Amino acid sequence: MGSGSPAVRYAVRTLALSYVTLLLVVPLGLVVWRTFEDGVAPFIAAITAPEAVHALQVTLQVAVCALVLNTIFGVGVALLLTRHEFPGRRVLDALIDLPLAVSPVVVGLALILVYGRFAPVGGWLDEHGLQVIFSVPGMVLATAFISLPLVVRAVGPVLEEAGEEQEQAARTLGAGPLQTFRRITIPVISGALAYGTVLCFARAIGEYGAVAVVSGRLVGQTQTLPLYVEERFQNFDQPAAFAVATLLAAIAALTLVSTRLLRSRGRA
Repeated sequence: MGSGSPAVRYAVRTLALSYVTLLLVVPLGLVVWRTFEDGVAPFIAAITAPEAVHALQVTLQVAVCALVLNTIFGVGVALLLTRHEFPGRRVLDALIDLPLAVSPVVVGLALILVYGRFAPVGGWLDEHGLQVIFSVPGMVLATAFISLPLVVRAVGPVLEEAGEEQEQAARTLGAGPLQTFRRITIPVISGALAYGTVLCFARAIGEYGAVAVVSGRLVGQTQTLPLYVEERFQNFDQPAAFAVATLLAAIAALTLVSTRLLRSRGRA
């Protein structure tokens, strides 16, 4: 029986669907069912509670700041890697993927060693009125580090495929660097940039490990939605935990749909 026979194809499909169902669909389905088993009103009440609203505000604040940083950094590094040759280029290219390999908890601990109150850099910043660890700036740094490769890896291949001919032609005709970037580079990478920023935002919204270490998990101060879910669950407030978890799952689903649409538009 060859590898392309109907029996093998059906077996592979069944195995894949069973794996996804048991690992993803069933757990998420149970969370959603537990959220709405008593109706919509408890869900609305849970996600509009003052603590949940504050956690959402902190989450959006951290995610947007990290997104802005990684968008600027991502586009700049993608241009640097694809348009220039310099010593250490391969090392920089490899370091971009480091956040994908390092545990987020390790990232949080590393940031504490650098920006903690008793560390040289963190102590100096604290003396000048800027507290990094156990505050929003530290959470932004941790989130930006974790989501750092996403914009770079989305934009880089598009820049390589497009080449430099149009940019060189624009410079030959007298266009400056900023004008060339605005009129030539941005339209070329717009689809990939949108795709990368959506992924970066989604990764920032759901980050837990690194943020848990550097935030201090201060209720009503440095608590994001993932931290709020854990705190409510640990305090036996399961309805609130399930409701906010469903909210996060809905955000993830919207992100998935957005990335699919952006990817389709980029291929069109």
